[in-house]
Amino acid sequence: MMKEWTQDERYRVLKSSEDVRDIYEHICKSAYRQIYHIQPVTGLSSDPNGFAFHQGKWHLFYQWCPWGAVHGLKYWYHVTSEDLVSWKNEGIGLKPDTIYDNKGTHSGSALPIGNELYLYYTGNHRDENWIRTPWTCAAKLSDGVPAKLPEPLFGPRPDHSEHQRDPKAFYNAERDTYYIFIGAQTLDKRGCVLVYESKEPLNGWTFAGRLAVPGYEQFGGMWECPCIERIDGKDVLIFSPQYTKLPGRSESTNHNVYLIGSMDYDTLTFTPDSCYRHLDFGFDFYAAQLAANADTSDRNVLIAWIGLPDNHYPTEEEDWEGSMTLPRELRVKDGQLLQTPVSGIEKLRTQELVPNGTLPAAGELEVHVEKGDFDLNLFTKEDGTGGMHLHYNADEQICTVDRTGLDRRFNEQIGEILDIPLDQQLSSLRIFIDRSSVEFFVNNGEAVFTSHVYPTESECHYTVSKNGKVKMWKLGASVVDDFVI
Repeated sequence: MMKEWTQDERYRVLKSSEDVRDIYEHICKSAYRQIYHIQPVTGLSSDPNGFAFHQGKWHLFYQWCPWGAVHGLKYWYHVTSEDLVSWKNEGIGLKPDTIYDNKGTHSGSALPIGNELYLYYTGNHRDENWIRTPWTCAAKLSDGVPAKLPEPLFGPRPDHSEHQRDPKAFYNAERDTYYIFIGAQTLDKRGCVLVYESKEPLNGWTFAGRLAVPGYEQFGGMWECPCIERIDGKDVLIFSPQYTKLPGRSESTNHNVYLIGSMDYDTLTFTPDSCYRHLDFGFDFYAAQLAANADTSDRNVLIAWIGLPDNHYPTEEEDWEGSMTLPRELRVKDGQLLQTPVSGIEKLRTQELVPNGTLPAAGELEVHVEKGDFDLNLFTKEDGTGGMHLHYNADEQICTVDRTGLDRRFNEQIGEILDIPLDQQLSSLRIFIDRSSVEFFVNNGEAVFTSHVYPTESECHYTVSKNGKVKMWKLGASVVDDFVI
């Protein structure tokens, strides 16, 4: 039975680590705790925030509600890595402790400048009548300790709805100007991006205008988590359109898409080269963010939340939910964004397994596919029944993923069958299985598919077509999942 949360319970202030120690000890017993994915130390994790490469270390924060699998009072929880493979819990990065963020430090980004790491976030303020005011706020992170600016950088625009959030800060060297993209909604409930600019990172911010994206004026009712990056000579715009259904996406109204094109900062116009594409074709993928300053490490790296707003998952009964995807390296080739698992992930391989029809609880599969139709069934019973089914139709060049055969079904009303359309014939799959997630990388990154899964003890087998050759590894832990608050 799902817990019914009161408003007071959802927005309770965390006063010390002892407030949640019992919750931590309880959820550590869950059979679905991940082995090599970032996950909440307690409660709920959602959007990745403040992802950046700074002074030889990768910093990542995530939206965190400590009390349970519920969207309530949000903190930023901080994790770090030297290689994007092994991660360490660092504790709270930002807490809601000012009048401007009294009901949550909501999503945002980071910007490394010199020795400083600046954090930009949405301060979620609500008054006594529960009317929201979203403030764009900032903080400096020095020696792991955040120092918030005493005043917000700017407030919401009254000519748009209250939905103005998720600041993505970046620096344009050609114009010697800092920019912030804000996900927003017009008064007539159309998704858009608001653009602010400044010559300095922490003051002087002015409204530059609304981003024009020709052909996308009526695309969704809110654009969350906007992000722009120049990759291989092209501008890539990433955002999460809400409150709309898109073709081939069943009943879902939350999506994550990208456009490849050209950005003109004089006119604040992003001109797409072609139609939007889905960042990930899976059931559970949202709020993707590109790492700031990653170009200093010669990489463009993306991470996202394994989950969707408004969806519900079985671990909510255990008072926790959420994971981050594996970090992905991005390239642009032939008008398409290619996504591959972060290099070095192979270090997690602890043992190569002889393919015998049994899956490891945490592992990696490489499947080479010969020509023709193809079938792969994961998380089946010992007799090959049930589980998650991937079928490839060679004539149509479409993979179809069906999770209706799993014992623990969830979000059935949103849809349990989705397609992965391919530009090339299916030739390879690289699959990462963890205790409550699976990520498919198709044709060396041509397409990606992410899903939560919650297999029972008997759902630990697989079957594969004769035209598929499998290699398999057991993967070890990558996250030091210590109780650090």
